[in-house]
Amino acid sequence: MPARLTLRRPAVAVNTALGVVLLAGGFWAYRTLAGDDTPAAAASTRTVAVQEGTVTRTVTADGTVESAATATASFATGGTVTSISVRVGQKVAKGQVLAKVDPADAQRSLDAANADLDAARDAVDRAEDAGSDTSNADNEVEQAELAVDEAEAVVDGTVLTAPMAGTVTAVNGTLGSSSGGGSSGSSGQASAAQQESSSSTGFIELQDLTKMQVTAAFAEADATMLKEKQPATITWNALDGTSATGRVSAIDPSATTANDVVTYGVTLSLDKVPAGVKAGQTVSVAVTTGSVRNVLMVSSSAITTVGNRHSVTVLNGAAEEVRPVEIGLEGDSATQITSGVSAGERVVLRATSTTTGETGTRGGFPGGGTGGFPGGGTGGLPGGGGPR
Repeated sequence: MPARLTLRRPAVAVNTALGVVLLAGGFWAYRTLAGDDTPAAAASTRTVAVQEGTVTRTVTADGTVESAATATASFATGGTVTSISVRVGQKVAKGQVLAKVDPADAQRSLDAANADLDAARDAVDRAEDAGSDTSNADNEVEQAELAVDEAEAVVDGTVLTAPMAGTVTAVNGTLGSSSGGGSSGSSGQASAAQQESSSSTGFIELQDLTKMQVTAAFAEADATMLKEKQPATITWNALDGTSATGRVSAIDPSATTANDVVTYGVTLSLDKVPAGVKAGQTVSVAVTTGSVRNVLMVSSSAITTVGNRHSVTVLNGAAEEVRPVEIGLEGDSATQITSGVSAGERVVLRATSTTTGETGTRGGFPGGGTGGFPGGGTGGLPGGGGPR
């Protein structure tokens, strides 16, 4: 019997220990799932501290990279194309010969004009020798001289030269084709709408690829906040990690409407062109329309707005106090507070971000969980926890 009792006592102890562990585990699971004995309202409330920092507001749009200086070169004299001296991608200097047309007809017209001028001058000499009135003969000379000038211009127009230095981006003609008379021109810093509406129809098109700019179409509401020289950040969609700073250089005075959507074209200059950038690439543009430094700020989701009145709920110990506040700049994720709260006070963030009637809440700080500051977990300070 003593031997049997010695064998059974360890089994009883083990079973008892297991029972205690199971009971403790069940209690822990219950407490974890059920939460502390706090009101439901407190469980759905989070807080964030009023801090000092920078509030920034931006507007965004998609854009396209373009050359800041473009030109189209067209023959001033029509004729059959006899020579094309450049190819797409070739760099050219201002005044360099690009192409030629057959000058035979133009040269014959110039020869005839010079002959008429010689005859008119002979008529003046004869009138002077005879002592006659030379006024009519002088008029004939003036008209003949004008005809010669025009004929010389026609001959010059058979040779197409580059109106600016740049890179050939298109050759819209072939040997033996008809050139069609036209004109050459260049543009620099043209607005987005002008560049979109003026299709290139030159015989040869040029772009200065060392000077790039960005054009973008901003929504009507966002365009009202744009001004020239506002700073911007441009991010390339096809070039990973590539971005550049720039500024608004021009805003179209009139809108463009497509599919009942109203937009305004905006041109932005680049402070520096990143490596690998090419004309035609797509980008994302963010223009800073407002920024204030060293101000009191709070997550925008902590502010309740009714009409033109704003308020926050301050956590004072275990009690909540609704307090009116005055606001300044409303940024992308934070709002400037000009009066009503002090730095370090904790304000309540509601769990919902829906808007009912005239009362609404706005989004939280970037990376701050639900309405929190950067790294602040759920509504807390950097590295902080939940409600306090």
